[in-house]
Amino acid sequence: MTPLKLWWAQLGAREQRLVGMAGLVVGIALLWWLAIAPALTTLRTTSQQHAAVDSQLQSMRVLANQARDLRANRALSYEESLRNLESSVKQTLGSGATLAVTDNRANISLRGVSADALALWLNQARINARVVPSEMRLTRTASTAAGTSTVTSWDGTMVLTLPAR
Repeated sequence: MTPLKLWWAQLGAREQRLVGMAGLVVGIALLWWLAIAPALTTLRTTSQQHAAVDSQLQSMRVLANQARDLRANRALSYEESLRNLESSVKQTLGSGATLAVTDNRANISLRGVSADALALWLNQARINARVVPSEMRLTRTASTAAGTSTVTSWDGTMVLTLPAR
């Protein structure tokens, strides 16, 4: 006989039942901690994770459509690109920006342009004029407006490369 079987045989009937119940409780606890609780936690968080993944998928589809549209569009000429760039600077950045063009480089000086307007304009320049900044020297300034809201604005210069003539 093995030592464990010998030990078990020496226990009384009542002690055997108590040891058996203690083993059963430990087994149930292990089953709960290792199998059931993680599965329940996964079930509880699945809907949140599903919503987050759906949101990411929608964003990726929008970006894929933009990339497909950009690839499908014909290249703009120098004049079209410059015209679209000038239009977007006037409409979006307003008096906070000045545009100077030399050869195939557009220099834009910014003074107190809001962060939202700058982000919108960069997107417009990329899509409509098909140009992106090749150099940026910007300084962020934060000022407190009426109340407690803080307004972020940008000062500096940007250089964009236009298509060849």
